[in-house]
Amino acid sequence: MTRLKSGVFAAVALAAGAFALGGFSTTSSTPFISAAHAQEAEVDTSTIVEMVQGAEDAPVTLIEYASYTCPHCARFHADGYKKLKAEFIDTGKVKFVYREVYFDRYGLWASMIARCGGTEKFFGITDLLFTDQSHWARAGDPAAIVEELRKIGKLAGLENAQLDACLQDGTKAQTLVAWYQENATADNVQATPSFVLNGTKVDNQPYADMKALIEAELGS
Repeated sequence: MTRLKSGVFAAVALAAGAFALGGFSTTSSTPFISAAHAQEAEVDTSTIVEMVQGAEDAPVTLIEYASYTCPHCARFHADGYKKLKAEFIDTGKVKFVYREVYFDRYGLWASMIARCGGTEKFFGITDLLFTDQSHWARAGDPAAIVEELRKIGKLAGLENAQLDACLQDGTKAQTLVAWYQENATADNVQATPSFVLNGTKVDNQPYADMKALIEAELGS
């Protein structure tokens, strides 16, 4: 389980040269947002779409908090998530909500790529990001990492112009950071992956244990 660093909620929008993409150009693929922009008050986070799978009226709601750069999250998505989807999400028993956590700018950039194709492509791109995490997250300097993320976006069917627009959207980046801060603070998220099961925080655990908790909520 990857734990959040002390002070990350206050500093996340400024870390590692800040996160965003306002200064993106075709000659330099490294996103950037100014500290002044990141510190602007009053961000309307209601514009951020929740990424959801499963029946809206499912008896159990499971929220996952995960970072695209978290190896533990990648392991969960390679195994536990697939079992969860087959046994509970696809059968209408669990409404699954995925919320991104931003440890670093790379995780934010990955999130902007995942969200670039809208709700229809989000979970497919998320799968690609976790499957290839060991490659793109260690590609080298920031420009190289952005280029690897762009390749994943194109593999998912996104066009260059669409990717450019998403990666240049500094307002969206700032809003995502504020949205993440609100959610993680409200649910007291200290590490990833973390889960909220029908309103109760649940730490990462073997899938068999998670399954037992879900079945208890279902009364089975």
